[in-house]
Amino acid sequence: QVELVESGGGLVQPGGSLRLSCTPSISFFRLSYMRWYRQAPGKEREFVASITNVGISDHSDSVKGRFAISRDNAKNTFFLQMNSLKLEDTAVYYCNVESHLGEGYWGQGTQVSVFS
Repeated sequence: QVELVESGGGLVQPGGSLRLSCTPSISFFRLSYMRWYRQAPGKEREFVASITNVGISDHSDSVKGRFAISRDNAKNTFFLQMNSLKLEDTAVYYCNVESHLGEGYWGQGTQVSVFS
C-alpha cells in the first residue's frame, strides 16, 4: 500500500505564503507524475499543479505566477510553494502521484485557510 504524507498547511493572511510538502512511500523513480489538487467547500476537486518525472511542470491559470511546484529527489519529496495567497485559495490541498503503471495514489489532504 502506497502512502503519501502531506504537511505544511495552516492559516495565513492574504498576501502571505505557505509551502506544502508531500512524501510518498514509493520511490520517485517509479513515478510518472506528481500533482497537487485542491477542494474548496462546496466545490469539486480541481487541478493545481503537476511535475513529471523529467521535471516538466504545469500550473493552473488560477495559480500561475503565484504557486510553484518542485521536487527534491534526494528527499523523495515534492512541494507546492504558494505565494501571494488570496481568500479564494482557501481549500483542502491534496497531493497525488501516478506510477509508470498508471496507478494513482492520494495524500490525506492538508487545510489551507486564507483569512483577512
